[in-house]
Amino acid sequence: MKALLWVSRILFGVVFIFSGFVKAIDPLGSAYKFQDYFLAFGTEWMYPLALPLSVIMSGLELVIGVAILLGLATRVTAWGGLLFMAFFTPLTLYVAILDPVPDCGCFGDALVISNWETFYKNIFILAAAILVFLYRKKIRPLWSEKKDWYLLGAASLAVVGLSLYCLAFLPIIDFRPWKIGNDIREKLTPTEEVADIYLIFENQETGEVAEYPSDNYPWNDPEWTAVWKYKDQRREIVQAFVEAPITNFVIEDEYGFDLTDFYLSHSDYLFMVIAHDLRTANLKAFKQKMNPLAEEAEKAGHTFIVLTSAAFDDIEAFRHDHQTPYPFYQSDAIALKTIIRSNPGLLLLKDGIVINKWPFRRIPEFSTIPL
Repeated sequence: MKALLWVSRILFGVVFIFSGFVKAIDPLGSAYKFQDYFLAFGTEWMYPLALPLSVIMSGLELVIGVAILLGLATRVTAWGGLLFMAFFTPLTLYVAILDPVPDCGCFGDALVISNWETFYKNIFILAAAILVFLYRKKIRPLWSEKKDWYLLGAASLAVVGLSLYCLAFLPIIDFRPWKIGNDIREKLTPTEEVADIYLIFENQETGEVAEYPSDNYPWNDPEWTAVWKYKDQRREIVQAFVEAPITNFVIEDEYGFDLTDFYLSHSDYLFMVIAHDLRTANLKAFKQKMNPLAEEAEKAGHTFIVLTSAAFDDIEAFRHDHQTPYPFYQSDAIALKTIIRSNPGLLLLKDGIVINKWPFRRIPEFSTIPL
């Protein structure tokens, strides 16, 4: 039982720490997932709570995981772990059955698993939580219960500070397809299915059935074709079709022309501003940072564009009001939120490869960018 208790603590602690950490470093991503749930359950009025809940839930998850793994104040934290799993296990079963959202988001963008896989995972974690709870008094404090609470308090402040830092700037680890170094053209390309095809023929005289590779059967033998007739085919999948990591990204002008390939094949440096919502974008970033940077970049012969989900009437009004003399294009709002967790944010690309990215609080001067 002692060994089983340790296994349960390690399983519970590692899963909770990993799950809490990957969400704590991307609080906006977790907030978007909360909004997906609110929309699916018809509780859009809870949208303003999405970000606070994101920070609180990821922090609780990480701290409880640390507490169970290290044995910190387990008389209390074991209750937290049990209540956490008692709530989320039935919820994930409900989500798996009705499928209101495509994935639960329990591991953020670091590891995307199906809703049923999430439920099965939670069954094991719930069992571990029950065992830890039942034997919580057998777990000795790491130092003393009083010092344990000091450690938990420090851990709580640290994880909240981490989330706020990543919210103010960018996630310290980027798990999304648009991370620095990725070739976006590759991420837009699916893996095509490769299959061996076998043709099934039936002998019209004897009823015998035979199978041939599609590229190697006696189609040019008149005696054979007079007797054998095609009946069916069979496919052996050698390489399954895999959807592209990026599926909803497009650069579209006001006339509806798709310029995605044109810009992603750009052999020179491309400065691409992402402003998923012009209504809530930081205006000082445009006036004080983007505009001077665009002017210097264009003088040096580089391209500078903006992607937004706003309507073109709103774009024209924004350009006039804020004196932004560079081209704006439309793209999907969800895709733009995935590219960078900043409104606005800036990407530097070359030949479709992400060279660097900055939140609006850290937009550099042109002279400081190594080109």
